[in-house]
Amino acid sequence: MALSKPKIPGTAQHFLECGVEDCERNCEFYCNSCHQQMCKQCSEEHLKISENMNHEVVLYQLRKRQLPVQKCKIHPTKDIDILCKECNIPLCSKCVTMQEHQGHRFTDLETIYTDKFKVCQKELSKIHNYFIPTSQDLQREVREDATEFKQIMDSIQTSMKAEAQSLKNMVDTVLSENMEELHQIEKSLLEKLQIQEKTFDDYIAYLSSLVKEFQSYLSSTELTNFTTQLPENLQIKSIPETTKPVKPEFSSAQYSKKEVAKLLGKITETNRKETLRRVKPMGTVSFSTLIKSTSEQDKDVKSDKKQTLSLSASVTKVREFNVAGVDGVFHVSPDQPGRLWISESKGNLVQTDLLGNVIQKIKTSGGDRGYHTFTQDRDLIFTDKDKNVINRITQDNNITEFIKTGDWFPFSIHSSHINGDLLVGMMKRQMGKVTRYNTTGKELQNIQRDNKGQKLYSFPIYITVNINGDICTSDYFNGVVVVNKSGQHRFSYRGQESRFHPYGICTDVLVHILVCDGVSQTVHLLDQDGQFLSLLLTQQQGLYIPYSVCVDDENNLCVGQAQSNTLTVYKYLK
Repeated sequence: MALSKPKIPGTAQHFLECGVEDCERNCEFYCNSCHQQMCKQCSEEHLKISENMNHEVVLYQLRKRQLPVQKCKIHPTKDIDILCKECNIPLCSKCVTMQEHQGHRFTDLETIYTDKFKVCQKELSKIHNYFIPTSQDLQREVREDATEFKQIMDSIQTSMKAEAQSLKNMVDTVLSENMEELHQIEKSLLEKLQIQEKTFDDYIAYLSSLVKEFQSYLSSTELTNFTTQLPENLQIKSIPETTKPVKPEFSSAQYSKKEVAKLLGKITETNRKETLRRVKPMGTVSFSTLIKSTSEQDKDVKSDKKQTLSLSASVTKVREFNVAGVDGVFHVSPDQPGRLWISESKGNLVQTDLLGNVIQKIKTSGGDRGYHTFTQDRDLIFTDKDKNVINRITQDNNITEFIKTGDWFPFSIHSSHINGDLLVGMMKRQMGKVTRYNTTGKELQNIQRDNKGQKLYSFPIYITVNINGDICTSDYFNGVVVVNKSGQHRFSYRGQESRFHPYGICTDVLVHILVCDGVSQTVHLLDQDGQFLSLLLTQQQGLYIPYSVCVDDENNLCVGQAQSNTLTVYKYLK
């Protein structure tokens, strides 16, 4: 008999498919401009079309949420997709022309919806990653306190019983000694009384003898006996003198209950007031320096710290703080001690202190890429992909165009800690390259292909320089691409799974390479030759779409996430 196919439960989930017609591959990306879900291959083809070049293609997790279809009540054939900022009510495109909205300001409702959606996701993330775990930790602490206090009470009870038994033993000892003393007194008194009793026995015997003698005289018929034998001056011996013993007395101690309680000790509660349980903070921190300048990092590399550090057996969270004015932490550049520049997806570049307070904000064309860096001269450098220029902000806050990149879009930039050279990742028509400039802006080197003529880059969005001079680039489509200082290809790292899209990248004093993977939502740790060492951070440690990484002055790893304004610091070296 043929077996029937097992029934698939109604709750079974299917993988997310590419939305392009006739494509059956898995969906990885999303075009916010045309609300199309796509696989890697289709997203590349989509961007090759000239009219789509400026479309915003992002990871599916970072997509803009398409508005739910809701018809306008006034114009039933129109969809609601606009928000009147004056009236704060959603409208359709036809409502905008109505008399009551003339002169009002409007905004895209889809943007508002996406932002609100992100807020909900962020709050849910806080609940799942902070509030619930923290509450569970406190609950466990309460249970541990209950167990501890039960043990304390048992210990006190044992001590009380031991104290009472000790007092009882002393009472028994004192009673035994008193009974013995009483016995000795009784024995002495009885012996004395026995002697007195014998004295009277002897005296009574003497009197009995005397009585007999006198009776013999009285009964005699011989008169001569009275004259010859009976003494004329007969005297009876006096009654012996004896003393009456003093009676022993017992004086009771007359102890009160309070006096006995004093002997047994007393249960007392401590005079200290109850303290609030410590709830670990979600964001606020105060520490002197999070990330030091690149020149100081170079000094550390030359010190013997490198020889004393090694990988720790575990990764632990050290601290974290929230950055006001951003919706995510997409890239971090260290400023002067105690200050950072942090960018987000909407192009806001924010200078902040280490408590998350905004010092200043600049609106740029940048987004989810490493488009800013600090030079050895403490100037802020950032790219403008809309104008194809690289800007410099000096310490007196003057913004100038520093380098023009022609028809190449500058995406990522990094100032070398070694010699101050600028390494810029650029893109043009699905071609990518890394260009080296000196400190004056003179072009020194272009890196595009390996020694076999194969292109190395397609979409270089983050870039850094290792302390051995290697240029390490996160390419959205080609993985981590590493070349030496001469531009010779050393290796490419494409992750541990079939899908791998790197974002933020940095190096440490042990020449490790640390890179974020937006697909698996992990941070990978590589050695200087591209050998995979471990998944340093994962979702199990509360990671959600990691985008930026850097190493602070304490050799800790600082991680920023796409949908959270929290910068988290982890210890992974010892």
